[in-house]
Amino acid sequence: MADLRVPVVAQLAHVELYTPKPDESLWFFTKLLGMSVVHQEEQSVYLRAYEDWFLWTLKLTEAPQAGLGHAAWRVSAPELLEEAAVAIEAAGLGLGWQESEFGGGRAYRFRMPDGHRMELIWDLEYYQAPEDQRSALKNRPQRRPLDGVPVRRLDHINCFVSDVETHEAFLRNYLGFKLRETKIGGDGKKVGSWLSVSPLVHEIAVMRDGTGQGNRLHHIAYWYGYPQHCYDVADACRDWGVKIEAGPGKHGTTQAMFLYVFEPGGNRVELWGDAGYLIFDPNWQTVVWDVSHESDLYSSTVWLGASTMPESFYTYGTPEKVTVGV
Repeated sequence: MADLRVPVVAQLAHVELYTPKPDESLWFFTKLLGMSVVHQEEQSVYLRAYEDWFLWTLKLTEAPQAGLGHAAWRVSAPELLEEAAVAIEAAGLGLGWQESEFGGGRAYRFRMPDGHRMELIWDLEYYQAPEDQRSALKNRPQRRPLDGVPVRRLDHINCFVSDVETHEAFLRNYLGFKLRETKIGGDGKKVGSWLSVSPLVHEIAVMRDGTGQGNRLHHIAYWYGYPQHCYDVADACRDWGVKIEAGPGKHGTTQAMFLYVFEPGGNRVELWGDAGYLIFDPNWQTVVWDVSHESDLYSSTVWLGASTMPESFYTYGTPEKVTVGV
C-alpha cells in the first residue's frame, strides 16, 4: 500500500450525475447556477464552474434514474496511481482501468464497499479560457458568468452508506483521508463521518442511510464563498419552482452555511455559502458529536436557522431504490 504520509488522494476532480431529465437538469446548472458547458458527447454534457481549474467538474448523463455515475479523485503524484490500484484490486474493490475520458487520461475505476463508483486519475486537462471568457483577475480561470447566481467551484460529495465505520476505514486506509468530524448515535455506532486530505473540513462525507440501503448519493456541493449568495439563489429557486429542502442555515458540523435544493432530475445539491473552517493542524483531533444527546444533536445539525432538518434529509437519496446486485 502507498505511504500514507503523502495521501493517495489530493483533491476531488469531478463528479458524474445521472439524470432522467437531462434538459431540465442542464437548465438548472447553467441558468440558475451559472455553470458553463464545455463539451457534449452521446448522452452526456460536461460543465464547469468559473473558478474550477480543471476543464470540467460536472458530467450530466441521461439515465433512467438519478444518482451518482462516478466521482473522480486526483492522486497526489503519478506513481501513486499504480500503487493505489494494486492495493484496491487486492481488496476486491477494483473495476479496472479506463484509458481516457474527455479532458483526462488513464484512470483506475473502483467501488466503495457499498458499491459507489469512484476513480483515481492523475492526468487532467486544465481549462484554457477563450478570449471572450478570460478574466482580468489572473488567479481566476474564467470570467464570472452573468447567468443566475454562479457557483465558484466543486467542493465535496456526500454518500449514503449502510455502515459508516466500514466506509470511513476504506477512505482512510486506502486513499489517505483524515477523519475531521464524526457523529455517534444512541446505539454507539457512527451515523456520519466527514473526511478530507486538504485543509478543507471535508471533501467527502459518509452518512448512514436512514432506509438501510446504502450505495446512494446524498448530495454534491458547489461553493459560493459568500453567505449572501445562498439567500440570492434561494430567492431564485422560489421564483423558478426549484424545490428547497432546507436552508439557508448553518451546520454546527463543518460550520457550513448551507442551502439544500433538488435539481430537476432528483439529485440533491448543496450550495455552500462560506468556507466553514479550515484545518492546518497536522495533529488534528477528530471532533466527536454524540447525537444521542439533544444538545449535540441540535448544535451539530443546525447551528443557525430552522431548529432541525426535515426527515427527507436522512432518508432521501439517489437512486431512490437501489437495485439488488448493482
